[in-house]
Amino acid sequence: MPASIILSNLSLSTPDGRSLLSNIDLTFAAERTGLVGRNGVGKTTLLASITEEHVPQSGRVLVNGSIGLLRQDVQVLAGATVADLFGVRQALELLRRAEHGDASAEEIATIDWTLEARLEASLARVGFDPSPDTELSCLSGGQITRVRLAALLFAEPDFVLLDEPTNNLDRDGRMAVIDLLAAWRGGAVVVSHDRDLLETMDAIVELTSLGAMRYGGNWSSFRAQKAVELAAARHDLAHAERRLSEIDGKAQEAAEKMARKDSGGRKKRARGDMPRILAGARQDRSEDSGGRNAQIAERRRVEAVEAVDTASRRIEILQPLSVKLPATNLPAGREMLALDSISAGYRPERPVLRDLSFAIVGPERVALVGPNGSGKTTLLRVIAGELRPFSGAVRLRPDVALLDQKVSLLDPSISILENFGRLNPKAGTNERHAALARFMFRADAALQIVGTLSGGQLLRAGLACVLGGVTPPSLLILDEPTNHLDIDSIEAVEAGLRAYDGALLVVSHDEAFLRAIGVTRRLDLTGERDCRRPSFEQ
Repeated sequence: MPASIILSNLSLSTPDGRSLLSNIDLTFAAERTGLVGRNGVGKTTLLASITEEHVPQSGRVLVNGSIGLLRQDVQVLAGATVADLFGVRQALELLRRAEHGDASAEEIATIDWTLEARLEASLARVGFDPSPDTELSCLSGGQITRVRLAALLFAEPDFVLLDEPTNNLDRDGRMAVIDLLAAWRGGAVVVSHDRDLLETMDAIVELTSLGAMRYGGNWSSFRAQKAVELAAARHDLAHAERRLSEIDGKAQEAAEKMARKDSGGRKKRARGDMPRILAGARQDRSEDSGGRNAQIAERRRVEAVEAVDTASRRIEILQPLSVKLPATNLPAGREMLALDSISAGYRPERPVLRDLSFAIVGPERVALVGPNGSGKTTLLRVIAGELRPFSGAVRLRPDVALLDQKVSLLDPSISILENFGRLNPKAGTNERHAALARFMFRADAALQIVGTLSGGQLLRAGLACVLGGVTPPSLLILDEPTNHLDIDSIEAVEAGLRAYDGALLVVSHDEAFLRAIGVTRRLDLTGERDCRRPSFEQ
């Protein structure tokens, strides 16, 4: 039987019982499928249901073939090496003992002599070639992701389930994953917000509050089909609103006609022009007819209201988000940041940054790029004052906001609305709610406690609190802002940053994002780390 994953009438919920997805029917075949949807809709939970790590509320999951899963976050154990991640540490130790003539005949009979070659080939497929002895703690997050992906391919599963595989990867790492999946001939289900990666898919499945919808083709094809759907939904909404208006108008006319008729009947009865029995019978018939007409009118109105509500919810899902921001009025010649001959790091004898100088003047948009481990985070820590340089000087204007990946400027113990007020004390209640609504925190959503938010919600809340104030900062520093955002949120942030007239310093490997926000200059860092230890030497 061909490899496949079949979801039948599947309903999923969170551990606390909140419903996520209902009555999902999907089949994944030996093709590359991108799984997209807003943060919190249930993408990761769906992957966990396929691997039996999450028990569905109802329905069935049928898997034909073997599965390999790449999770978003994996805890690295102290002392663990690349060989441990592949699950071959003992096999490699045996192989090396055999090469030194220290293995028994029974052990030699069990040796996989192709092991090292297969390890090298798997690592080469992701464009990274550390020694099996390399300690994982010495690798950057992006390098560990590449090794984990190589280990997944090493197992040769029929299906790979990848949860945000390009998160934390540098440009070369992202391209390695994109190239790998472009050549992949097995089944792949890829949860991702990486639009360049989604361009390599054979199909896109979108998860929304209305369920799951499959679209043939890659990301560009999906967006084109969604644009057609949005136009149709807008047409349906306009038609439903006209229908509701007509029903309300006719109901008003009928009520006014009935009122005039009743008034005329009362006048006749008062004058005595009509026998009392006949007048009473007519009144009864009028009331019966009026009651039936009112029931019919009410039923039609309920149906029309439901049609308006359905069309409105459909547009809410399809409508691209937009963000409008107040102006900073930053003049072109103002120096916002200057680094003079900075050397910094964690060991004076081996600095990560050496003699680095650069400046941001006026509303420049600068991308800080470079391979994983090249010193981008170190540089941000120096700019933020969290790490003192070994030499050199930093000049930074006070009108600056830094959003790190943990969004540390937010207080996790209070709500998003309270954080907004803390950071923007001059904003009134209506201004606070309006600013948060622009970043999809409407009504009660603005009252969520920050410590309970998902990664994507957290960053979106941080951006809302920093950019949504009466006067945004003149320099905004962002560290991998798209890592945990869904695509709708990314596009909303892009729209906001395009409208932002201040200076930007952005650490990002997301080329689509950098193009969209109009980066004008790049600061490219390079660096390397010594990550080997002789763990297998006897």
